[in-house]
Amino acid sequence: MAKGSGTALAQQRDRGNFRVGAGHPPSQRHLPKRPRDPVQVAAETPKRKQQAEPEYEPSEECPEANGFYPDGKQCDKYYACLDGVPTERLCADGMVFNDYSPIEEKCDLPYNIDCSKRSKLQEPQPSQHCPRKNGYFGHEKPGICDKFYFCVDGQFNMINCPAGLVFNPKTGICTWPDEVGVAGCKSEDVFNFECPKVNESIAVTHPRYADPDDCQFFYVCVNGDVPRRNGCKLGQVFDESKLMCDWARRVPECADWYKDRLTDAELDELENPKPKATTTKKPARVRGASRRKPQPKQAEAEEE
Repeated sequence: MAKGSGTALAQQRDRGNFRVGAGHPPSQRHLPKRPRDPVQVAAETPKRKQQAEPEYEPSEECPEANGFYPDGKQCDKYYACLDGVPTERLCADGMVFNDYSPIEEKCDLPYNIDCSKRSKLQEPQPSQHCPRKNGYFGHEKPGICDKFYFCVDGQFNMINCPAGLVFNPKTGICTWPDEVGVAGCKSEDVFNFECPKVNESIAVTHPRYADPDDCQFFYVCVNGDVPRRNGCKLGQVFDESKLMCDWARRVPECADWYKDRLTDAELDELENPKPKATTTKKPARVRGASRRKPQPKQAEAEEE
């Protein structure tokens, strides 16, 4: 047999059922191609544009051939574009699409995204205390302003605002009543207090006034006319003569304010806390049984 024909037979035997040559290893040539990810393709787009490729003609759904792009009318709808072919997708109910970067597929709370130009949303999927499956929502009953619900996948958790604050449905957080603008939750509705009329020189100092019903709290009148309720820390009360917080025993008209809540010893500990230890002594080491092999005893010295 000729030498050339023997070499050809050997190559054919080595090939088996697979092709050989530059590229993937022979053991992987029979596998199907992996599906491409729009995120990866969009991230590689700048590199691909450097090559000589036909110019892409943008569409309404896909401004670029690859990536994630918002719907023009609906804030919780977006498109995953791969080679200019859009696939419609929806965020979870209560979330909206974050269009900050086309290479990121991300849904976010509506407080963080401007949906004014695409205000349409999917049909809500309400459950108990949750107008939508996800998000922050105010209390259903009018006049209850300091409580709200945090909903995740239709399950709620009720949260209380700190004293003096109310839930703001525009921002999803607790804030001052004068910043909310919700009927029944404004300063005049929440507080049974009206700022006294003062001249301009006093108004610019944001004067303070004692809460007539609670020694621990006081009101700050912003610009002299908008009340905001603030509080002293536990064990202290507002001293109306000094316009500052002080320990209850030093303010005669509020000396007994904590009488039914804290003992004298507890009040004294709050006023005179014990100094914290600066060094921590390590506990004594507890030794277990030795795991070393016993040493052979030395032979007794021979008698002289």
